[in-house]
Amino acid sequence: MKTVVSSFLLLFTVVAFAQNYDQSPWHIPAKNIDPNNYYGITVGNGMVGIVSSPEPMRVQDVVLNGVYDNYQRGRVSNILKTFNHVNFDLDINRRRVGGKMVSNYQQVLDMKKAILTTTFDIEDKATVEHQVMSLRHLPFTAMVIMKITAKEDILITPISVMEAPDHLTDVRQFYAQIDRPHVSFPLMTSVGKSPSGSSTVAASSTFIFPEEHGHEPKVIHEDWDFNRHWAKFDKQLKAGETYEFALVASTMASEHFSDPQNEAERLTIYARLEGKERLLERHIAAWDELWESDIVIEGDLQSQKDVRSALYHLYSFARAGTAYSLSPMGLSGLGYNGHVFWDTELWMYPPLLMLQPDIAKSLLEYRFQRLGAAKQNAFAHGYKGAQFPWESADDGSEDTPVWALTGPFEHHITGCVGWAFWKYYQVTGDKEWLKERGWPILKEVATFWASRVERNGPGQYDIKNVIGANEWEENIDNNAFTNAIAKLTLGYASEAAQVLGLKADPDWAHVAENIPVLKYADGTTKENATYADVMIKQADVNLLSYPLQFYKDNSQIEKDLKFYETKMAPDGPAMGFCVLATIYARLGDSNKAFDVWTNSFRPNAVPPFGVLSETRGGTNPYFATGAGGMLQTVLGGFGGLDITNDGIVKGKQNLPKGWKSMEIKGFYRK
Repeated sequence: MKTVVSSFLLLFTVVAFAQNYDQSPWHIPAKNIDPNNYYGITVGNGMVGIVSSPEPMRVQDVVLNGVYDNYQRGRVSNILKTFNHVNFDLDINRRRVGGKMVSNYQQVLDMKKAILTTTFDIEDKATVEHQVMSLRHLPFTAMVIMKITAKEDILITPISVMEAPDHLTDVRQFYAQIDRPHVSFPLMTSVGKSPSGSSTVAASSTFIFPEEHGHEPKVIHEDWDFNRHWAKFDKQLKAGETYEFALVASTMASEHFSDPQNEAERLTIYARLEGKERLLERHIAAWDELWESDIVIEGDLQSQKDVRSALYHLYSFARAGTAYSLSPMGLSGLGYNGHVFWDTELWMYPPLLMLQPDIAKSLLEYRFQRLGAAKQNAFAHGYKGAQFPWESADDGSEDTPVWALTGPFEHHITGCVGWAFWKYYQVTGDKEWLKERGWPILKEVATFWASRVERNGPGQYDIKNVIGANEWEENIDNNAFTNAIAKLTLGYASEAAQVLGLKADPDWAHVAENIPVLKYADGTTKENATYADVMIKQADVNLLSYPLQFYKDNSQIEKDLKFYETKMAPDGPAMGFCVLATIYARLGDSNKAFDVWTNSFRPNAVPPFGVLSETRGGTNPYFATGAGGMLQTVLGGFGGLDITNDGIVKGKQNLPKGWKSMEIKGFYRK
């Protein structure tokens, strides 16, 4: 009965709050919060993702990028959750806040500033405003700002809690007081081992109190058990008085620094001495810079919010200057074990390449640094060149669970990687990068395809026994998407050699010319040699029209679109329908495109923030792959952008009815 009452209060009180933000193109309010049906939204900086919780002053998960270990499921690695280092408890007059004491519970994400704000009342005693952010300019550091306003004279006891998730082992807890002539502050730290012991993970935190002429609260540290400790302080407030303080907290692993404990403490001390205002100012400035690349839609507020949400999540899940990639769920949780698939190169990468090429470059660097593992994978399967794994994690070896056939057979991933590398050169024209990064990848990708084909005569250099983009068809021959991307990347390798003044292997062009793309008698592209008009998981043949642009002839594009649209399973992943929407827009039918586009992702929204799941009825948000797909519709469909050898070319826009205008701000120009 307690849960029902609490849920009722939340459902009743959030409605008015949400309406305040319904007309804002920058805010996502939580609507009708039900703690029993809650899927959190993430504040991230490309390194640390912090997932919201329905519990006051708590977060659900803290996900650390680039750190994997074998635990939980599948006998394969999983992206690592680190310490929950920004959680709080609160006592009022020595009584723990929670349950029916809390009312008017409201949450809203400010996408422009990447700050999640939660507000609530504590009976008739106080009002709390709690803000959390993963600082954009400090990749390993987060900040919480808390304001407590007393409605009557009260004693408050805020408690900063640091907790280890169950999978961390050998957890050690430390506490120190940092004293200098003009400043003194506490430092709370936790260190642990990943499940196998291969990684060391650390987190550290401290308070930032307001300057009160030496009257900072006395902080008390307490160990609760081996996996949980806290620091707390008392503060007496008079009725009407507001007390504001902050917490800064850093987390990392031995993948990032050889001594993560010391570095976490150093960065936390650094943030403490930067001060709350400077940290907040620099965080907002960093996001302002990101938002210089934006999509502004006039006339359709909901579409504007949808597009901004997709951009916000891709910006939150990746960052420039790293060698980390994107998983289908980004930093929103452990979905798909945090592994890297074709979802990166074919779906999420193109919008980032157009709007944030420095971030896109980091995604490619992830693949480049794992080229050796891809070459070993090809060798193990009897091929030459590089065979990139279907699921990649830390070292770039195959990390697909053994029971999934996609690992050994979904070879189009290698083509997707080569495709992405050439696209970066087309957009930037960076010949030095092409020489040092692009060419080594493209050369090995082309070498792989030349060894992968079975040379059965002219026009019959077959690619047999694969799984295509439509994963419901297993162990098939001459899959349309696989064959097309092989032909393209063989050509890109030859083009790259020409640009660099190198000699291309003449066999690449010969192989490309003889790889078949099968057709029915009426000219419709056949998905594979044995395809029998069955339902498909997602777009496969239609990818040849976009984004591959393997086909240029509109009659061919429309023929394939009409045939395979009727074969798409309605419960397939969101990004597949976005392909159809993009093609409709590029063919000039923007209203049909809009209907398909909105239907591809809006039914997938889950409460209370409307974050996207992979499929309708899914429960594994946030599906960043779907965000990438829907943004491709906006940029390449409605927006008329194309990636060519001349860079990004802006063609005619094809806006749906109701969109008065659309401005694509900050897309990259050579």
